[in-house]
Amino acid sequence: MYLSNRFFWLFGAVILLFALAYPFGVLFPLAQTAFVVALALVLLDVLLLFIRTPNLTCRRELNPVFSLSDPNPVRINLVNKGNLHLHLTIVDELPVQFQRRDFGIKLSLAPFAAYAAEHQLRPLSRGVYSFGNINVYVSTRIGLVERRMVFAQAEDVAVYPSIIQMKRYELRAMRHIAHETGIKKMRRIGHSYEFEQIKNYVQGDDYRSINWKASSRRATLMVNQYEDERSQQVYCIVDKSRAMKMPFEGLSLMDYAINTALAISNIILKKQDKAGLLTFSDVIGATLKAERDTSQLTRILESLYREKERPGESNYELLYEGVRRLIGARSLLLLFTNFESSYALERALPTLRRLNRAHLLVVVFFENTEIRRLAQEDVRKTADIYRQTVARQFLQEKKEMVYKLRQYGIQAILTKPQELTLNTINKYLELKSRGLI
Repeated sequence: MYLSNRFFWLFGAVILLFALAYPFGVLFPLAQTAFVVALALVLLDVLLLFIRTPNLTCRRELNPVFSLSDPNPVRINLVNKGNLHLHLTIVDELPVQFQRRDFGIKLSLAPFAAYAAEHQLRPLSRGVYSFGNINVYVSTRIGLVERRMVFAQAEDVAVYPSIIQMKRYELRAMRHIAHETGIKKMRRIGHSYEFEQIKNYVQGDDYRSINWKASSRRATLMVNQYEDERSQQVYCIVDKSRAMKMPFEGLSLMDYAINTALAISNIILKKQDKAGLLTFSDVIGATLKAERDTSQLTRILESLYREKERPGESNYELLYEGVRRLIGARSLLLLFTNFESSYALERALPTLRRLNRAHLLVVVFFENTEIRRLAQEDVRKTADIYRQTVARQFLQEKKEMVYKLRQYGIQAILTKPQELTLNTINKYLELKSRGLI
């Protein structure tokens, strides 16, 4: 049994009446009457709650797998099977990773009524999340005391790389309206594609694709339709060293890269190419040879789920040896890493050039959005000028890294963490439309 705030307000008023009755004796009988009535209300409230257990059921509904960095719905279903109007406070024992100690849902439930209380949780790390019991604090209309009812609902949920994001970008990339939602539609250059069919000309088709023989037979313009070449090998290479532990909006750079690796792998498979995976730091981690079978995406998802950041530095020589052993034919390599200084890039550049000679390499690294925000703040003091100067020099250094990589023929993407998936998909579609893979 728990005493509510209403209980303390009521008896606080009774005590005040007794205190006022000391100088004003006429208030003493009123104070005595108020005290008796308050005790009677408390007794009645206790009898209603404890003589018979409220006929209440409570059950939690959630997905067996949560999606990293996305809002995941949780529903708590309540049914009042009794004839008593109940006021409820629901305290769900959330996983410790959320660090929420103020969670509570307040509601009223009429007799023989049902209600579904919904809320959303956004996990920021992969792994197993353990939910505990559901505690429901029940009170009547009187509301002076509460009874706690505990519903055993302990269960574990696995938080995987963002499946929701993967599905969302799949729809954007595969639909004809993709350009309206951020995915760029790339113009094809040349005809390094496989012939698919002859179709009627529509506005926007390439004039060079007109089939004049078919057009003369049909007396209408007909064009050859080509499809992208298939079965190209594309590997996502994820750096899991300490350089990728930097957090942005609660999510580490490595987790941004993992979400993107899953989303781009799905699109690669939908485009009939082969998707593979390699992770590295001071050691080689997960290795999955590029395949196109139906279970490849599941293998990639499970491998990404198990990956953890490591405290060591990236060993690019080790990466080169791993790529040489794993990948035989020329492939597209999407390398997700981070360079915070030109010195770090200079150390890796010889290995990156060797990789680019054997494969088509795309280096994807991150813009520091916090520094950009600092560089754009209003200047009020002399110290602000110095801070902004350093911040702008840092941003310029990042741009110079991109120029340097491109000078050596290496494709590069400098992106905000939040735009990583979109920019990577656009780059893949661009390279594919240009026939470079």
